[in-house]
Amino acid sequence: MAKPKLALIPSAQGSKLFSVLPSSGVGDFTFTRSGSATRINSQGLIETVANGVSRLNYPLIDGKVVGCPHHILEPQRTNLITYSEDFSDAGWYKLNSVTVSDNEEISPDGTLNASLINSPNTSNNLINNSISVSVNTDYTFSVFIKKDNNESRFPELFLRFYTSGGNAYEQYTQINTKTGITNVREEFGVNSNTVEDYGDYWRLSLTTNSNTQTDCIFGFNSAKSNVFGTSNQQVGSAIIFGAQLEQGSFPTSYIPTNGESGGVTRSAETANGSGDATTFNDSEGVLMTEISALSDDSTNRIFGISNNSNFNESILLRYSNNSNEIIAQVRKGGVYEFSMNHTLNDSTLFSKIAFKYKQNDFSLFVNGFEVDTSPTGDIITGLDTLSLSYVGGNQFYGNTKQIQYYNSVLTDSELEQLTSWTSFTDMANGQQYSII
Repeated sequence: MAKPKLALIPSAQGSKLFSVLPSSGVGDFTFTRSGSATRINSQGLIETVANGVSRLNYPLIDGKVVGCPHHILEPQRTNLITYSEDFSDAGWYKLNSVTVSDNEEISPDGTLNASLINSPNTSNNLINNSISVSVNTDYTFSVFIKKDNNESRFPELFLRFYTSGGNAYEQYTQINTKTGITNVREEFGVNSNTVEDYGDYWRLSLTTNSNTQTDCIFGFNSAKSNVFGTSNQQVGSAIIFGAQLEQGSFPTSYIPTNGESGGVTRSAETANGSGDATTFNDSEGVLMTEISALSDDSTNRIFGISNNSNFNESILLRYSNNSNEIIAQVRKGGVYEFSMNHTLNDSTLFSKIAFKYKQNDFSLFVNGFEVDTSPTGDIITGLDTLSLSYVGGNQFYGNTKQIQYYNSVLTDSELEQLTSWTSFTDMANGQQYSII
């Protein structure tokens, strides 16, 4: 197989996404983000990286780091909670003698700053906070809860949207702190929840739409229903860390706050400007990538090769606004020459994707299989830039393990090899399987 003209692998953090080919540095992507952000480091701990520094995020499978890291690009999000780790602050209201002891145990960032929440009686025990919200908007509330072999203590996370004198829209998610199994109790509205394994902790999240309401209460409640074999109202305790309330339909990486008015914002991340006119071949080539989406959120997330970052003259790959769909396209003179589509089993898992282009000869390979072809279509002239973030507001946000560009077409057998898993372990890690 020919050697790629450009190759990006997750080799280092810094002001760029560094490409190993070409060696001149022409293939490096310029990275931007105003402010700090967090990542999962090689020890599986939450770690803060500085202003403008790219992030290599390590994958967690069953709470353990498995495999190589990947670059992560996320949209702008704000943690609206003023104190995300100080649950003894007055902003967190405690009902029915609930008590908080800060700095009780080691948290997911590896320091002694997780809090003990104690529920001393069988009343409606809770700890909550409140904030004004926008109508008809998705909000996601998340928190890290330490695993507990007693299975279920203080296990209910809740979001409640309301307007004084009006209806309330409430969602509750209970978690079995031993197994991570959740039970959703919906009062009104649409709900989704996720559980992520962080080793000693679960990260539990809950997403709800505010509907017509303008105020929000969120927090933790003792179990109100006999779901996991527990009493109707529990007496117990829980270790928690890192509360986050953000506007959006899915949870993003943790944003710590410590008294900042209005919370803390992690700005959107971009990665642009890889390659030049000598890197890309107008006549033919292959763009290959190994990527995953942050969420199957029904939005277009587009990247590709273009003429001077012009969306109307570009070779594109995108996660589309259809569930789990990947699309390959050529856009010339502002018109799509064709669209090749494929529906993935789960777009949040890594897929190896290759897009071959040549006049009237286009094909799309995914995970070792040719999934679509187009025998007609024109090519683009003046290709000189590969970018992940430039395309018409539909920025690519996701995880990237590798990008390769070949300045000549590859055979079908080579494309099959390029997009196949190199081993059972490679496949299992990419698809987030546990190997027992």
